[in-house]
Amino acid sequence: MSTTTTTARDVPKAGIPTAPPLPADLEQLLRRLRMPHIRAHAPEVLATAKAQRWDPAEVLKVLLSQEVAGRDRSALATRRAAAGFPTGKTFAAWDQDASSIPIPTQQALRTLEWVHRRENLVVCGPSGTGKTFLLEALGQQAVEQGMRVAWFTLEDLGVLLRRHRADDTVTRAIARVLRADLVVVDDIGLLPVATDAAEGLYRLVDAAYEKRSIAISSNLHPAGFDELMPKTLATATVDRLLHHAHVCQTSGESVRLTQALAGQGVSPLRT
Repeated sequence: MSTTTTTARDVPKAGIPTAPPLPADLEQLLRRLRMPHIRAHAPEVLATAKAQRWDPAEVLKVLLSQEVAGRDRSALATRRAAAGFPTGKTFAAWDQDASSIPIPTQQALRTLEWVHRRENLVVCGPSGTGKTFLLEALGQQAVEQGMRVAWFTLEDLGVLLRRHRADDTVTRAIARVLRADLVVVDDIGLLPVATDAAEGLYRLVDAAYEKRSIAISSNLHPAGFDELMPKTLATATVDRLLHHAHVCQTSGESVRLTQALAGQGVSPLRT
C-alpha cells in the first residue's frame, strides 16, 4: 500500500482551492528582483485573494509584508551567526532572582541604552556566577534589536593579532571588528594572558574608545589586570575601558557546581 505525504501548502484552507504555481514569467521576474519570500508565498496568497475577492491593494500589502518579514528573519539569522555566540543562551532561560546583580541594574542593562550611548560593561566575579550567561543574553537581545555583535575570547584576539601582524593589517582588522555595535570579550582572568592577546585587548579597547561598546567578563576586577598583563598595557587598557563603563560584580557559589552537586547537571542514565 503506497502512502503520500503533504505539506501545509498542499492542504487547501476552507473554501480555498489548492494554490496553483506561479506563471513562469512571473516566477522569473520575482527571481530577478530577488524577492524569494514573495515568490514562496504568492501562490497561496493569490489563491486566497481570488477566493475571498480581496482588493488589489490588500494583495500587494500582504505580499510585501511577507517579503519584509522574511528579510527580517534572514537578517536576524545572519547577525546571530556572525556574532559567534558560544551557546545560544537568551533571557528566556535567565533567572534574574538567582543573579547577585541587583534586579534594577539587570533591567537597566536590558534596555541596551548603554550600547546606544557607546558605554562599556564590565561583569566581574567568581566562575559560575552567571557572567557569560548575562553577556550572551544581552548580546542576543542586541542582535534581535537589529544591532551587530562580535564575540571574542582573549585567545581569539591573540590569534587575530598574529594573523594580521605579518602583513601589517592589524589596524584594518580591528576596524572590521568594530563594525559591530557591541564587542564582547569573555572569560578574562581564567588563563595567563599571552603578549599578543594583551596587545589585542588594548588595541580593541583603544580603537573602540567612545565609538563602540565593549563588554567583558572577568574573574578579576579590571584594577587587577596588571596581574595578567604588562603593567603599562594594563593601565592604558583599563583607563580607556572604565572611563565610560558600568561595572557589575557577581558573587556567590558557582551555579554550575551547585547544580552538579544536586544532580541537575545530567539526565538520569537508563538502566
